[in-house]
Amino acid sequence: MASEIRKSETVGTPAPRYRDPFAEMRSEMDRVFDAFLGRGFLGRPSVPSLPSAMAQPLVAPDIDIRENDKEIVLEAELPGIDEKDVAVVVKNGVLSLKGEKKVERDEKKDAWHLSERSYGAFQRTFQLPDGIDEDAIKASFEKGVLRIAMPKIPEKTPAEKKIEIGNGQR
Repeated sequence: MASEIRKSETVGTPAPRYRDPFAEMRSEMDRVFDAFLGRGFLGRPSVPSLPSAMAQPLVAPDIDIRENDKEIVLEAELPGIDEKDVAVVVKNGVLSLKGEKKVERDEKKDAWHLSERSYGAFQRTFQLPDGIDEDAIKASFEKGVLRIAMPKIPEKTPAEKKIEIGNGQR
């Protein structure tokens, strides 16, 4: 038995949009400048607003970092991102994660009613602590989670050396 899909009628207020704290700050700054400097030509603000691209939500993976006796493990949630679109680089004691979540929609064919997912490039960098074997760092990617294992260099226990005690002569 197939179910019928019906177009729903919207009643009341629309779904809430992404709340951009920077947009609120820009709006407040515009208000302060307008009050101080007055309105610009034809009622436009005298201080131009930041580009609307700044209002877009940022794409940044959520990160967990844990440590045990042998290694430090970093896990990054990257849902919807292909492994081939992620790079892990270590240089001068800094670990960098770079990637891009690509848009996979056809805006020419479909009418979009709501879009809350974020797309775009991201980069996160982390200063590695002393004692990490940079040549042995390994990364794996499974079910949208990037796992980076950073082995610790084993601490060398100083060898014990017996010192002979002389008879008082130099």
